[in-house]
Amino acid sequence: MNPPISSPSIKIVKSVREQVSPEEWQARVDLAACYRLVAMYGYTEMLANHISVRVPGSHDQFLINPYGMLYEEITASSLIKIDVDGNVIFNATDYGVNAAGFVIHSAIHMARHDVDCVAHTHTPAGMAVSAMECGLLPIAQTSMRFVQIAYHDFEGIADDIDERERLVKDLGNHEAMILRNHGLLVCGRDVAGAFNVLFRLERACEVQVMAMAANTKLIVPSQEILEKTYDKMKPRPEAANRNGSLAWPALLRKLDRVDTSYRN
Repeated sequence: MNPPISSPSIKIVKSVREQVSPEEWQARVDLAACYRLVAMYGYTEMLANHISVRVPGSHDQFLINPYGMLYEEITASSLIKIDVDGNVIFNATDYGVNAAGFVIHSAIHMARHDVDCVAHTHTPAGMAVSAMECGLLPIAQTSMRFVQIAYHDFEGIADDIDERERLVKDLGNHEAMILRNHGLLVCGRDVAGAFNVLFRLERACEVQVMAMAANTKLIVPSQEILEKTYDKMKPRPEAANRNGSLAWPALLRKLDRVDTSYRN
């Protein structure tokens, strides 16, 4: 008879909330909610992928998931605080940080101080579009949000520190990037903004895969119309319906109706 398989426990320090600032606790709650929403919408790939948020008041620290917990298990207390040099500052679990997650997220948090949240996914639709030579096509209004989008060529598993420079260069000042033969990456000025971009980009990829599977000629509006539409859809701080802040409270209510444990 084989011995039972042991695994790290989800050992949460009960006093996590008392050990961090109110601002960091709120960031933890929002990030945990984002993980739960990503799971709820089916954007996960078992233990893979990662979402991070900058620690409020810090330029070199961010919160990220423990590598070994499913997105549906993430709570505010379980998130790991790490700096851009890879030093773990606070960890209430027995799990560590995914190496590729550290490379991708540290790169963007170091270079893009205009954004605080970064998300990366491996969904079937996102991976499918990432392998298409044509890239993301502006074939529907939702897709036109990404008339301007970045691309990064596949270099293998993203656990090489040297790739950080190329990731940042390719991302530029865009809010979204397609990682060729890999998946999707988005960023936002806060958690609500990043989830908003992620939802729309995932939907755009789903639409494209479905439309191309129909094996019929696709209609693409003129470049003038595309640019005009993009200009109206791109996020602006003052536009709550474009930057994610309008939908965020409703999304939290959606979560709370199912399970409030992400707030723990």
